[in-house]
Amino acid sequence: MAHPFVQWIETQGVWAPWLFVGLFVAASFLMIWRLEAMEAQGFEGTVLGTLVMPYCSGLGNLIFAFLLGRSGGSGADVMINSLVNNVTNMTLVLGLAAIFRGVKVLPSRSRKSTDKQGRGAAKTRELNRLSLLLTLTAVLFFTGVVWALGRNGRIGFNEGLVLIGLFLFWQCIHVFEVLKSSVRQGRSPFGWMLPLDLALLAVGAYGIYLSTDWLVHWVQARHAGFISARYLGWLSGWLMVLPNALLALYYGWRGQPDTVYASQVGDCHVSIPLCLGIYALYQAMPMPAFFQTGMLLLLGATLAHFFFVAVFGQLPRVAGWLLVAAYGVFLWRGLLG
Repeated sequence: MAHPFVQWIETQGVWAPWLFVGLFVAASFLMIWRLEAMEAQGFEGTVLGTLVMPYCSGLGNLIFAFLLGRSGGSGADVMINSLVNNVTNMTLVLGLAAIFRGVKVLPSRSRKSTDKQGRGAAKTRELNRLSLLLTLTAVLFFTGVVWALGRNGRIGFNEGLVLIGLFLFWQCIHVFEVLKSSVRQGRSPFGWMLPLDLALLAVGAYGIYLSTDWLVHWVQARHAGFISARYLGWLSGWLMVLPNALLALYYGWRGQPDTVYASQVGDCHVSIPLCLGIYALYQAMPMPAFFQTGMLLLLGATLAHFFFVAVFGQLPRVAGWLLVAAYGVFLWRGLLG
């Protein structure tokens, strides 16, 4: 039986799909709002971007993989969803951020302060850069593992267990990083507001579940045009990029480029390997035709980010243009190739 709220939206006729998209975005905004509170409690900077944000911005991908796995939907759509999500994050979103706002993980040398407070801020930035480089290394590792496991044309149950295990191990590392940081600062990240924050995050998660479930079934029922079951993986991937774009816009406006970077990179770990692993537990996942192209583009973009962050401490504007151009190649090969 459908939820009463879902039934009410369905009575709105042609506006129903847009209302569900609005519900998806509103639920994502709710999560972003509570992330601010969690940041104040100790989940700071890069740790916030790599441990907490991915579950919020990547929740739609998780629900999508779960729904298709449970209902026997196409595994190729789940892989396309993950590739579209990750490649868009690593090329288009970060590329546009570099073009219009600039993505500086480290401040320029001429602006560094020599006093104690300035040195402390510079040290924090350097630690965030090292953490970001580690996260980019994990993207390379996870993407490489998926590429190796999928070269035979499918990812099965055993491979799914491996992918989920890798993700859980990575998250355990970040949990201990949060605890270590809290010990250094002499405060606990688990304040009295945490239960309320988690409850509101759960409300947002439920809103994302309702909207994703309805939109997936709506698209699957359509068999003509671009908005149809044929392009379900692409359409769902773009929808689930919206929270990431909002995060990049918001934290870019806040002047937290390290969090902008970490939120986009950290979200990649939810799609690859976790979403793929979840679907593979239900049934074997066939690889789409442009699997190799998507993987190579993702690996190349990640290597470019690693180089610019390690050498320059920022993503230059020219690199942003190149990443946007790479996204154009991705669209051409995926949709028209």
